[in-house]
Amino acid sequence: MSILNYTESPRDLAEALFRQVIPAGEGWMQRIEAGQFFRITDLEGNQAADTFFFAADDVAERYSAQDTIREQGAIYLTTGTRLMSNRRRPLLTIVADTCGRHDTLGGACAAESNMVRYGLEKRFMHNCRDTFLLQMQTSGYPVTKRDLAHNINFFMNVPVTPEGGLKFDDGVSNPGKYVEMRAEMPVLALISNCPQLNNPCNAYNPTPIEVAVWNP
Repeated sequence: MSILNYTESPRDLAEALFRQVIPAGEGWMQRIEAGQFFRITDLEGNQAADTFFFAADDVAERYSAQDTIREQGAIYLTTGTRLMSNRRRPLLTIVADTCGRHDTLGGACAAESNMVRYGLEKRFMHNCRDTFLLQMQTSGYPVTKRDLAHNINFFMNVPVTPEGGLKFDDGVSNPGKYVEMRAEMPVLALISNCPQLNNPCNAYNPTPIEVAVWNP
């Protein structure tokens, strides 16, 4: 799939309720209320922002890649995509996207996958799954690794081959590109700003992202 869908947001960063830069390799977890707008900005380009969502009032309800793909009939996420929960309810809706499309198939890098893909010596490298777990452990919410499922990789380019496999290709994002969502219910946003040094998704150079929240 090569078509990219670009949509600008009318919201001004200077009017955001909350803004924070997340350094490369770091994590972030915060509650977003129903109706609020949530933006992730790729500050320097081609940085993968591994992201997961829980329903804030019942963490047993969480983002479902399978339900999201089935609901929209497409494997990439962009403007208009409703991010569905495992109870088939919309958690958030993508309302603006200047990158064009985002991955929800590739999953998060982990110690085990780093070892399998890149060699035994890579097993102990910093990875997104460990960042997720650390953020969950220190969040104060009743979430554990049992609650973590398949995530979204915002700004990451993961084409599907004709044979049905996945490729981790050069990114399609650029500095300042963003994706913006409206929360359809109170959600917990969980981010690992990917530290990956072994595939070309971020040109082997992890960089910061910024998150911002607006009231309705």
